[in-house]
Amino acid sequence: MITIKDVAKRAGVSITSASYALNGTGTISAATRKRVLNAAAELNYHPNAFARHLKTRKTRTIGVFITRFGGAFYEEILEGIHDAVMKTDYELLVCPESRDVRKMLTHRQVDGAIIFDSKIKSDILIKLASQSFPIIVMDRYLEADYILPLLVDNAQGARQAFDHLYMQGARQIAVISGAFDSYDNAERMSTFLAEAEKHGLSIQCYAGNFTEESGYDAAAQIVAKENLPQAVFCANDQMAIGFIQKMNELGVRIPIEIAVIGFDDIHLSRYIRPSLSTIRVSRFAWGSLAATQMFAYLESERPFQKARIPVELIERESSRISL
Repeated sequence: MITIKDVAKRAGVSITSASYALNGTGTISAATRKRVLNAAAELNYHPNAFARHLKTRKTRTIGVFITRFGGAFYEEILEGIHDAVMKTDYELLVCPESRDVRKMLTHRQVDGAIIFDSKIKSDILIKLASQSFPIIVMDRYLEADYILPLLVDNAQGARQAFDHLYMQGARQIAVISGAFDSYDNAERMSTFLAEAEKHGLSIQCYAGNFTEESGYDAAAQIVAKENLPQAVFCANDQMAIGFIQKMNELGVRIPIEIAVIGFDDIHLSRYIRPSLSTIRVSRFAWGSLAATQMFAYLESERPFQKARIPVELIERESSRISL
């Protein structure tokens, strides 16, 4: 088996110089580095990554711990993270919800973690976060050293959704909430309801869980009351799409009889009929920013920069109220 000693001998340098050249460290001349790299290529030598990790206590890997892979929402976040990773020499380890997550975190099998899994308890993350193990959370707000909460501007998006409906004359409004343990959902719902209260409106509330099925079921409940609201705000697009599907089946005309607005602007939103008005969030940019901040910290210990991912109202057919 070819070793670093063989490479050093072939290049005519010390083992220390060969190590510096192969690891991109130390103060050696460009000519020496080139000679070592050429020797390694000629001998088909590849550094033992595991041994290097033992020595530096670095894995050159970041972990993304995410609730699930399915759906355009998570896919676009992962694409943004992956795009940032590809510009570095780091590896990406993506872990869906599993019993091994806590083990991977506590055993430091990655250099830093990006968390989008509400089932991982906050107290565990606070205990784990350290100068040598930074954590970014995308699904909750945590005030702790070496933890960055990187979140969507949910409050601004909910205000935009309310103002859009209210300015068109909607006064009888219903909301369909997302998963009860979602921080995003809590911010969207609390802000929307607070805006309604400021304007003296009473809002009908229906429970969903961010799935099309829950939006579909909520639509059936609303129609069963035989007193349609003028508009409905759904905490995400998937529920809004399920809502529209059920209304189409029942022959309820959107937006003539009831207007609908969602949140996220997933790809399908522009293609359903009627097309869905929504609050746009760049999930690709969100994922990319999370990974970029992580690398900036790992490489130069640049302090995390708090930020909210901006949102934008996208008006399409589903919310054009005609009173």
